[in-house]
This record gives sequence, structure tokens and C-alpha cells, in this order.
Amino acid sequence: MSDRFRTFVQIIGSGPHTGKSLTREQAAEAMEMMLLQTATPAQIGAFLIAHRIKRPTGAELAGMLDTYAQMGPQLQPVASHRRAPVILGIPYDGRSRTVPIASIVALILTAVEIPVILHGAERMPTKYGIPLIDIWQAWGIDWTTVSLDRIQNIFAATGLGFIYTPTHFPTMAGLTPYRDQIGKRPPLATLELLWCPYAGDAHLIFGYVHPPTEQTALVAATLRNTPHKITTVKGLEGSTDLPRDRAVIIGVHQSGRDLERIFLHHYDYGLSNVNPTLGSTPELMADFASVLRAEPSDLFDSVIWNAGFYLWHCGGASDMTAGMKLATDLLANGAVRDRLENIKIQLQE
Repeated sequence: MSDRFRTFVQIIGSGPHTGKSLTREQAAEAMEMMLLQTATPAQIGAFLIAHRIKRPTGAELAGMLDTYAQMGPQLQPVASHRRAPVILGIPYDGRSRTVPIASIVALILTAVEIPVILHGAERMPTKYGIPLIDIWQAWGIDWTTVSLDRIQNIFAATGLGFIYTPTHFPTMAGLTPYRDQIGKRPPLATLELLWCPYAGDAHLIFGYVHPPTEQTALVAATLRNTPHKITTVKGLEGSTDLPRDRAVIIGVHQSGRDLERIFLHHYDYGLSNVNPTLGSTPELMADFASVLRAEPSDLFDSVIWNAGFYLWHCGGASDMTAGMKLATDLLANGAVRDRLENIKIQLQE
């Protein structure tokens, strides 16, 4: 047993009257002890459930992210990349109701030289939804066995990188079983949204469900003073995917500026209020193949809706309408399919 870690459990687990929050430095130390598992399993489980009940503070998240930055993998800046990469913070436990679109959006962004870094893991508790890695594997791209050095080379050549935590950050993946054992998402799930596995300046875009998550995350980002720009999206199932059945609420946070709000409505762009529903993986990949051929469908509309916004927001188009047209053209002229094939080629070399 670690007497030091027991103190951290006592601080956050003493209840609403006597319990307190950790300092940033204490949270960083606690995270390191969990990653290295110098704390016992009982202590780690107690900490995670107590921290969920208490709710993490921005300072605690900042400290934990400090440890991720120190111990985790990082892709390095590439001189030929003209823009800072977009890092998409998407829940690791995946999607179970609506079609995940981020992977195709990432291909579209890289097709116009906007670099993208994705990160994730295998199917995760407690949701066990389809994760990003399953989609890429179905496309014939298996990031799970690729070394970090090779990921760096692929990122330099194609603008796309994928950090697969069981391979590239195994100490982080070592905490996954606790999520199943405690039966709830611990605050570690919030870290997955905010983590930037990149050594330079980046544009972090993350999804959320509950408004307090956005505010706490922005406090953590302000304390760490990185990255320079953060975009928050009240997206589908907590992802970065824009919904079509309600107003899209987006926050833009940059150092030294007040939070800016962007609101989007599907009907302003001639779209229905349908969010494509998720079926089996073979059905999903057949639908994606149709989108890559630019064949009209509800899913195609959702891809154009999402890609149009991100092209505009990340500097690839002058406005939302221009972004949607550009996304349509990139799919129609085969540029997105070519990007996918190029990544496959790079992976095989």
C-alpha cells in the first residue's frame, strides 16, 4: 500500500463537508502513481470512484494533463506542415446510436493540407461503442501495430497521425479495467478529450455532453496555457460530430480572449434534422464507401455538414457554405479516396 496515495484518497473522498480538492501538483503526482500503479488496485479504484462523485476541478485536470504530457507519447512538429494540427478529442468508449463521422472529416481536412491527429483505444467500458480504430481497420489501416516513429513518418507524409494508446501509451491503457470494475466513467474519460499528444502548438477540438465539462476543461486549459486555440462542440454522444436535430453549440477559446460562441442550424443550409443511425460495422463501412463515391444520402449530408464547418473553422474555406461546397468537390473528384489510399501505401512501406 502507498501511504502517500492514501492521503490523496482521503482528501477527495471525505464527503461534502470535509472533502477537498487536490492541488494541481498533487493531482499530477496522483496521476503518475496511478499510471505506474505504485498505488494498489484498491486505492486506484477508490480514487477513481471518489473523484467521479466529487467531480474534478480545472486545477486537478491540469495536473493530470501535466503528467500525461510528461509520460505520454507525442508527435513532433513537421516543418512542411503550414498549419498547426487539429487534434480531435473524442470519447474512447465510442458510439452506439449515431454514425461516427470524424474519420472521414479527418481525411477531408488532410486533403487540403490541414493536419489532423486522432487518438483512441479498443472497445472500452462502460459504453463499448464502436471506436475510431475499428473504422480504420475496416478500411485496411491498422494503427495498432505501428511504432510511434512510423506514425511520425506517416503524419509527416500525409498529415494524419493516430495514437493508439494500448500500443503507444500502455500505462494509460493499464487503467482501462478499472472503468469496467467501477461501472462508471471516471474523470480519466475527460482527460481523453483534453489530451494533446503533440509537442508543438495545436488546435484542440473536443466534444462534450454536459455544460460543466466544457467550463472545467477551459479552466484546465487556461492554467496550462496550451494549446493556443480550443474549440468545444456539444456534439453527438459527446463527440466532435455536429448534430442535425438541434442547434449546434460551439465554443471558441483562445489565449487572452473571451469565449466566443458559434450557433449553427441545419435548416439554414437546406438539411433535414436526421442524424444517421448506427447499424452493424459492415453496414457502416458500406455507407462510408457510398459517401467516398459522393453518392447522395443522409450520411453524405451529415459528412458535408461536418466537413464544411471544420474546413471553414480550421482555415480551409472562407465560410460555412464554401466549406460545404469544397467538401462536396473533394469527395466527388476522388481527392478523399486518394488520401485514404495514400495513407495505406505509407503504412505498408
